[in-house]
Amino acid sequence: MTDERTILITGATDGLGRALAGRLASRGATVLLHGRDQSRLDTVADEIRDTHGVRRPLTLRADLAELDQVRRLAGEVREATGRLDVLVGNAGIGSGLPEGRERSTSRDGYELRFAVNYLAGFLLTLELLPLLRRSAPARIVNVASLGQHPIDFDDLMIERGYSGGRAYGQSKLAQIMSGFELADRLPAEEVTVNSLHPATYMPTKMVLEEIGHSADSLETGVAATDRLVSDESLATTTGRFFDRTREARADAQAYDPAARARLWRRSLELTGAKGITD
Repeated sequence: MTDERTILITGATDGLGRALAGRLASRGATVLLHGRDQSRLDTVADEIRDTHGVRRPLTLRADLAELDQVRRLAGEVREATGRLDVLVGNAGIGSGLPEGRERSTSRDGYELRFAVNYLAGFLLTLELLPLLRRSAPARIVNVASLGQHPIDFDDLMIERGYSGGRAYGQSKLAQIMSGFELADRLPAEEVTVNSLHPATYMPTKMVLEEIGHSADSLETGVAATDRLVSDESLATTTGRFFDRTREARADAQAYDPAARARLWRRSLELTGAKGITD
């Protein structure tokens, strides 16, 4: 069966994003590829065209460490397509190499992992939400992690007691929490919002540089993510967190409505994003 949907994948030049893009394109989906390096984007776009005999995917370059570039990315998506059926938030940086284990900040002055892994996706999602809603039924899939750390709202940028692991875990929990909050604010028949831990230590560039070995296969992560993107039985499943293909519990803070609402408000303030309107 041919997949005629339009799907944006962030972080599509390596690992999970790259493999998922090829898989979806092979079934006929129109995939939009995001990355921060144009030469790598071109390589992946050519690879998908040549391997699967499909039209060359559109490439979209943006550095998610700068919110103005995120806004520009959203604008380019809106200009390029009249519909968006799925947004896969996959781009991110890990707890250590290649970015390093020391605390650093984004171009907007925010803690880097929180900025790239969470705030950029939060802003991009809200910027594209009207397009997703017009394309209903649509889906948002956030690639998160089992590695989560509770958010300290009094030290959101982790200026005290910093570690790459804590920063990564906080950013991933924030993804899940805001996904739950957004799901509560949208009819499931319009847009579903789910997050997942796709696999553990897949053989991606990020994992191999930091850990030096893999555990799960890349295919495990691709299949789990594709399930949330494509499985018809999950058409109205929303506000969930999955460990691979099994529904799982996130950190307890994700189920605290007050904490979720507080994160939502802070995220709007930090990104300058507009709230949801009917």
